[in-house]
Amino acid sequence: MLEQVRALEVEYSEIESQLADPEVIKDSDRLQSAGRRFKELEAVLVVGRPLSDAHGDLDAAQELVDSAEGEDRDQLRAEIVGLEAKIIHLEGELRNLLLPQDPNNGRRVIVEIRGAEGGEEANLFARDLHEMYLAFAATHGWAVEPLEARESDMGGFSEVMVLVKGDDAWTRLKYEGGVHRVQRVPVTESQGRIHTSSATVSVLPEADEIEVELDENELQIDVYRASGPGGQSVNTTDSAVRITHKPTGLVVSMQDEKSQLQNKTKALRVLRSRLLQIEQERQMSEASEARRGQIGGGGRSEKIRTYNFKENRVTDHRIGLTLHKLDRILAGELDEVTDLLLAAERTRQLAEGLDDRSYGGA
Repeated sequence: MLEQVRALEVEYSEIESQLADPEVIKDSDRLQSAGRRFKELEAVLVVGRPLSDAHGDLDAAQELVDSAEGEDRDQLRAEIVGLEAKIIHLEGELRNLLLPQDPNNGRRVIVEIRGAEGGEEANLFARDLHEMYLAFAATHGWAVEPLEARESDMGGFSEVMVLVKGDDAWTRLKYEGGVHRVQRVPVTESQGRIHTSSATVSVLPEADEIEVELDENELQIDVYRASGPGGQSVNTTDSAVRITHKPTGLVVSMQDEKSQLQNKTKALRVLRSRLLQIEQERQMSEASEARRGQIGGGGRSEKIRTYNFKENRVTDHRIGLTLHKLDRILAGELDEVTDLLLAAERTRQLAEGLDDRSYGGA
């Protein structure tokens, strides 16, 4: 482990120099990548440096103990016991920090929520989830930029998309991808019966332009007039944009901005991020078959969580967690859930003994 710490110290110094290099400063993508790695190394060395110091102190104490006598020897022996315990503790912490790092850590995050099964009730639940994530972002000090919102007839969302900016936004939000199921009495229910509806959440790391290059010849770009609930036109110009990526068939539409160029720019950002997700999932699948079912995989067809209003209950099915605090979770208090999901992921990584750095999900 000390050899790893020494190697990381060398890398830390190299990246520190890069961050002061005018050529790197001019290149926003290189600067962002170097900044992310610098923060990762800083967090590891907060533990690695005291570990290295403890080993040095232990070696010195062991050299002195044989020649010491009386109280001095007793004191040195006690110091050795304390240092050995400290080293064991620090090595455990460092082992956790040296687990394969998610390559998307530190990225900005695109969160897309859609009403799924349940008609208008599903759209209303999509709005509840949107408000939950906005509150969650506020508690962490993350900035949120609206990308797209398509309101339904009763004020819900058939689709809503936001960009979340924060150092640990991906780390916390990547577990939200999948099907969220709600059990409650809909406002449209006249006889008080509980219905089950669902909304889907997609979580994407935002791709840098340099990572995903788009060939204009592979894009079909259509423009049309934006529409609101019920299909009525809300604009007199063809400002809405639909981009189809011909090789994959992916389609991204944007209409919230009044400018066609702004809608096109947003749509391209989302398209790049979806293509990055596809490539990362392909790499992850090739790297390890076992990781296909990992927590945070975010498969859209996978039911990950149930929200039961009658019992004020939230159940996360991936880790068997049940909390009777639905009201607080919908108010943005998601940390208890994400902390346990993070812990479960680390436990599995330690058990599997993964030795590469290519994991992650969206």
